Amino acid sequence: MQHLIRGDRSRTRKSHVIERAADAAAGRYAECTMTALQKYTRRIAVYCGSSVGGDAAYMAEARTLGAAIAEAGMGLVYGGASVGLMGALADAALAADGEVIGVLPGVLAGKEIAHLGLTALEMVGSMHERKARMAELADAFIALPGGYGTLDEMLEAVTWAQLGIHSKPCLLINTAGYWDGLVDFLDGAVEAKFVRPENRGLLRAVAGTPDAIEYIAAHLERIHS
Repeated sequence: MQHLIRGDRSRTRKSHVIERAADAAAGRYAECTMTALQKYTRRIAVYCGSSVGGDAAYMAEARTLGAAIAEAGMGLVYGGASVGLMGALADAALAADGEVIGVLPGVLAGKEIAHLGLTALEMVGSMHERKARMAELADAFIALPGGYGTLDEMLEAVTWAQLGIHSKPCLLINTAGYWDGLVDFLDGAVEAKFVRPENRGLLRAVAGTPDAIEYIAAHLERIHS
């Protein structure tokens, strides 16, 4: 179970977040409901860095994506932090009046990175629970530039698709060619016969936010029509 902290942008609730984070880290969860969040029937999980990166294009893309998700009438699910690309992504979606759900392991909230202005912040007990909960909430997955955590999260989502656990789109936004090396690696894995050609398409790279939103919207329209 997760503990749900509902967003309140009018006042600071840092102490409440830290208190609940301790409960989450210790495995103590309260029952919660998602009633107030049900107006958004489609959500995109975005994985990205908790750092800003070395190219201003990364921050610009994060802000563009956050706003575009909200403007498309979809909700954002992300890792719940207030820093780096993660914070910029969430702030842009909130500024566009979008729903933003953060999923944060309690141990990280204690490091004072929890975003206190979200629609909802769900505290979970581990990184594994975070990934599972984000996947449960999302209808599609996008990765912006990031490090080990971003790569781990996206490749796990792709692996689940390969195993038939879900059929949700998995996209890389290849800002400033950031994911070129990963794309080359995956193509090489196909040539080396470690990835089947039919599974290579489970992870697609697109040039920017407009392509990602268009692809996901078309996919959701197709499967729900």
